[in-house]
Amino acid sequence: MHVSSLDLVIAVFEFVILLFSLSVHECAHAWTALRLGDQTAFQQGRVTLNPIRHIDVLGTLVFPALMIFGPLLGLGLGGFLVGWAKPTPVITRNFRNVKRGDMLTTLAGPLSNLLLVCLAFLLLAGIAFMGSEGRIAVVAAMNMQVLLQGASNLQALALLGYLTIEVNLALLFFNLMPIPPLDGGHLLRNALPYNAVRVYDQIARFGFFLVLFLGGYWISLFLVPCNRVIESGLALFLHLA
Repeated sequence: MHVSSLDLVIAVFEFVILLFSLSVHECAHAWTALRLGDQTAFQQGRVTLNPIRHIDVLGTLVFPALMIFGPLLGLGLGGFLVGWAKPTPVITRNFRNVKRGDMLTTLAGPLSNLLLVCLAFLLLAGIAFMGSEGRIAVVAAMNMQVLLQGASNLQALALLGYLTIEVNLALLFFNLMPIPPLDGGHLLRNALPYNAVRVYDQIARFGFFLVLFLGGYWISLFLVPCNRVIESGLALFLHLA
């Protein structure tokens, strides 16, 4: 099976971006918990962007690698790129306000992915104003292309920025699924009345399988319209540039 240089570059970029984004996500959980009074994650060295501290072999390495490199090897895998890291340890009774601290610590992870989306968007907007080469680089990135004859560091940077948006949007919506053990499931559990929590905890036993079965549909429900908004925004910057 023929694998183009661009396919390989995109695959490597996606893997590196995912590894970094998962580290940011878990570091955000740990940092927020520390700020709110729980030092558990800090004491275990989790307030760091060092991916070694956050790696889950299956969720951070094996599963994403199969999704990224599988199609290049003809394995028929693919879809939205997601993964997970080692859960950040949190002892909620250490928070000054237990429920508020738990909710804020949980929200910190998805919000960190949203922050990376915003920073990558600003990067692409800035590149668009770097003359004709910048505009070409952004358009090529939006079409998942690299103009190989005139390939430049600017084109590579634009592609990196666009892939950062794609990966982190997928992670954002994936983690907000209202299914345990994801962040969205934890937020929903905190919002439920006591009797409903008992029922919800029974569902948690099947959470992993529900996530695998429903994850693609859930992500596409939000990712497709969100991508349209982002592409419209970039088109506006390209027009203004």
